[in-house]
Amino acid sequence: MLEHGGRLRAAAQQYGVPLEQWIDLSTGISPWLYPMPDIPTTCWHRLPEPDDGLDTIAAQYYGNHQLLATAGSQPAIQQLPSLFAPCRVAIIGPTYNEHVAAWRHSAHELRLVDSLAAALATDARIIILCNPNNPTAMQYPPEVLLHAAAQLQARNGWLVVDEAYGDAYPEYSVTPVAGTSRAPHLITLRSLGKFFGLAGARVGFVFADSALLEQLADQLGPWTISGPARWVAQHALANTAWQTNQITHIKDAGVRLKLLMTQILAPAEPVQSTGLFSTCRLPNAQGLFKHLAERGILVRLFPNESLIRIGIAADHEWKRLELALRSWKNT
Repeated sequence: MLEHGGRLRAAAQQYGVPLEQWIDLSTGISPWLYPMPDIPTTCWHRLPEPDDGLDTIAAQYYGNHQLLATAGSQPAIQQLPSLFAPCRVAIIGPTYNEHVAAWRHSAHELRLVDSLAAALATDARIIILCNPNNPTAMQYPPEVLLHAAAQLQARNGWLVVDEAYGDAYPEYSVTPVAGTSRAPHLITLRSLGKFFGLAGARVGFVFADSALLEQLADQLGPWTISGPARWVAQHALANTAWQTNQITHIKDAGVRLKLLMTQILAPAEPVQSTGLFSTCRLPNAQGLFKHLAERGILVRLFPNESLIRIGIAADHEWKRLELALRSWKNT
């Protein structure tokens, strides 16, 4: 099992801080989740129905009807490699480690590179990246990604873009054209876990060419998303007023966190932000991780890259985070 954020029980045991006293800033999940509507009892009593309107509402939200609903983006990450014959694959990293694991497991030949230009310079048939990237927060403009997708299509290749953290900045998304005539060899992944704060619902979408989506649907089988999760997802994706407020809330919090980390930690390189989290490189990133954990604040450490990733805090948690960071500066 690969390491992920959010393992609060393990952290509580390791650092001796009671579970209820922790602030979890390790996942990049919004601290403001979509308010739960009352779920009809029929959602629990009946099998999920694929024609319940979720696909239509999702197509409106994402601007693309070339979609397949999945139980979060993880099932798609795991199954996509099996849809392609073993080939050379370039993954731009450091990035979400499940991508590397999935393509390696399916016997593809991996090239781990640090930029899109480097990936295109290889003879890889498939390129995978996150936009914005997790954990570095690096982001490519849509025109750069579409140009890369066209280059790959010319050599019968594919571009896979994971946009799990992309909702706060929809102008950077290439999902509206994924799998369409404009970008038939572009595949994008989306999820309700981060922006909507609905990580536990396990709802996501794949956008791609229709034939590829049919193959993926056959691999995943029926009823991939529970009835209650489908109900909640429909409401969340249709509520444009809430989405507008959420974007503002996340952007404001992202600016606040980036400024806080820049002023207090004074990293040699600029702090990078997606809105939902900010990342910086520190000589003693591991020391900061431990310092915060001892004070009941869980963040994400990437020791190989000396990166520390901190998610935005809920309104009532900011003061505690600031005090913990300032006490690190004074040590």
